[in-house]
Amino acid sequence: MSILINENTKVVVQGLTGREGQFHALRNRDYGTKIVAGTRPGKGGESIETIPIFNTVEEAIEGTGANVAMTFVPPAFAKEAVLEAAYAGCELVVCITEGIPAKDEAEMYDIIKNKTDSKLLGPNCPGLISPGKSNVGIMPHEITKEGNVGVVSRSGTLTYEAIDQVVNVGLGLTTAVGIGGDSVIGSSMIDILKHFNNDSETQGVVMIGEIGGNMENEAAKWIKDNMEKPVVSFIAGQTAPKGKR
Repeated sequence: MSILINENTKVVVQGLTGREGQFHALRNRDYGTKIVAGTRPGKGGESIETIPIFNTVEEAIEGTGANVAMTFVPPAFAKEAVLEAAYAGCELVVCITEGIPAKDEAEMYDIIKNKTDSKLLGPNCPGLISPGKSNVGIMPHEITKEGNVGVVSRSGTLTYEAIDQVVNVGLGLTTAVGIGGDSVIGSSMIDILKHFNNDSETQGVVMIGEIGGNMENEAAKWIKDNMEKPVVSFIAGQTAPKGKR
């Protein structure tokens, strides 16, 4: 099994016509991810490498059955894009965009949590990968392997480091999830830990945190009180300049 995504996940890419969106979407498709649509207002009816472009996410869902959105929209327009995907009915919105104003992030979080049934991963995150099934984001699939360890991380590059070390000792992954390191993010460590706790295939979890905030403290308490599987954690930032992340 895996969490949040699987081999049946159908992805619509917001910002597919941009350089970053196109590069990673095609790379994920080559891996086997079902990239079924892209969106850009005014470009409906066009295509990129046989992937159809729609004007809206709602049209993309109607035309392709997409159920997950991957967002590469520039920071100034990212909030509107994420909310569009959530209101259209995407089960999960994976926002890769970095540099979104904290005010926009807070508004996104509040609206998605209280007014939609969608889940938000990110912003400013590397996405998530279930090896052999689906890659929704910018993670390097070459270093992954299927197995029974879950990874949840605030840091992008340390997500890759954790994956690499898990694989190099002969283990593999159910799903690796990068939740993002911004001050306001859609899914917390506890949110992801709950999914791993309920996943029958995940037998242990690697949790990578960073200094700043109390998310890791809250996760540690939740693990102690609720987690039925072993968790190993690393908190990065010992050498960060005083007062800075």
